[in-house]
Amino acid sequence: MRQINFVVIFVIALALVLFGIENTERVLIHVAPGMDIEAPLCVELIIAMGIGAVFAWVFSVWAQVQGYMSFGKQVQQREVRIQELEQDVQRYQVKLEEQSLMLPAAQVEDGEVVA
Repeated sequence: MRQINFVVIFVIALALVLFGIENTERVLIHVAPGMDIEAPLCVELIIAMGIGAVFAWVFSVWAQVQGYMSFGKQVQQREVRIQELEQDVQRYQVKLEEQSLMLPAAQVEDGEVVA
């Protein structure tokens, strides 16, 4: 998997270098009123792609944090449910023991059960 990641990153970097070589004309960007930036087109586009990549990474981290939080809630709910089921099992065992004491004792004669 690391080799595939390396190849993908290498291809993207190579594409950016080739793109930069072809787009060296200077362009003007209006950032805000009265604030203009003039730089080569390739530099501006690479910076824009970098900012987009940072935003994508931040969103990915945020989504993972939300997933961990919901997973923690699910674990807590399952622990509560397990405890409830264990209590039910204990209650049923007590009931079975009480009912077995209430059953009439069977008489055994010569190895056979007589009712």
